[in-house]
Amino acid sequence: AGIGKCVALDLARRNARTILACRSRVRGQAAVEEIRAATGNPAVLLRLLDTSSLASVRAFAQAVLREEKRLDVLVNNAGVTGLPFTITPEGLEQTFATNYLGPFLLTNLLLG
Repeated sequence: AGIGKCVALDLARRNARTILACRSRVRGQAAVEEIRAATGNPAVLLRLLDTSSLASVRAFAQAVLREEKRLDVLVNNAGVTGLPFTITPEGLEQTFATNYLGPFLLTNLLLG
C-alpha cells in the first residue's frame, strides 16, 4: 500500500521485473494482481518479508541471491510508527528492528 505500491507500479510500468516484499501474503498477492492488471507486466512477483525479523530478512536475501540473476534497484520502504513498546522474539525493540535494523541488514546482505 502507499508509497511502496506506487513505486512498484511505476517500476512495473517500465517493464522491470519487480519483487514486492510483503509481510502479508493476502495483501501482497492482491497488490501483485492489481499491478499486473494495470501494467500488463507478468514479471511482478511476491516474496514474503518481515523486516522486524532478522531471520526473515536473511531468508529473503538468500532466496533473492539464489533466484535472481541480478538486482538493479532496492527500495527499502518498510516502516512502522506508533506501535506500543514490543520486543521481537529475537530480543529487539520492534519499531527499531522494522525501520532500521531489518533494512540495514537486507541492504548489506544483497550487496555484491
